[in-house]
Amino acid sequence: MTGFVSPTDDDLMGEALALARAAAARGEVPVGAIVVRDGAIIGRGGNAPIEACDPTAHAEIAALREAGRALGNYRLPGCELHVTLEPCAMCAGAIMHARLARVVFGARDPKTGACGSVVDLFADARLNHHTRVHGGVRADECGALLSAFFADRR
Repeated sequence: MTGFVSPTDDDLMGEALALARAAAARGEVPVGAIVVRDGAIIGRGGNAPIEACDPTAHAEIAALREAGRALGNYRLPGCELHVTLEPCAMCAGAIMHARLARVVFGARDPKTGACGSVVDLFADARLNHHTRVHGGVRADECGALLSAFFADRR
């Protein structure tokens, strides 16, 4: 397309932040995620494990599921995931199985982060798929949302 400018990581993280805020409004830990292909959002998700009574109802999983339905495939080659918090091991595994090209995250997770904070599953050469990872996009904003959420609960 002539003149097409793809959205920036900052803009896309803004979309994920909106989903994180919506999760917080529902009483969930504020994490939001989107899956993007060719500049278009094809999957959205906000944390919902409490509401769904489902420990797998993380924002990333919801966004991957919606994207898979949109493409009619469980593989999502050429897609990117933008998420407000560093993915955990469960989500990192799902991301690898989906064959995402890239993950962009906001805040680091020093307790369960699987992109280098606790472990780095994406750097393990023994695994057969290697998703590129870029962290720290709007990290202060993403982290502040999480900090405020937990401060309100104390």
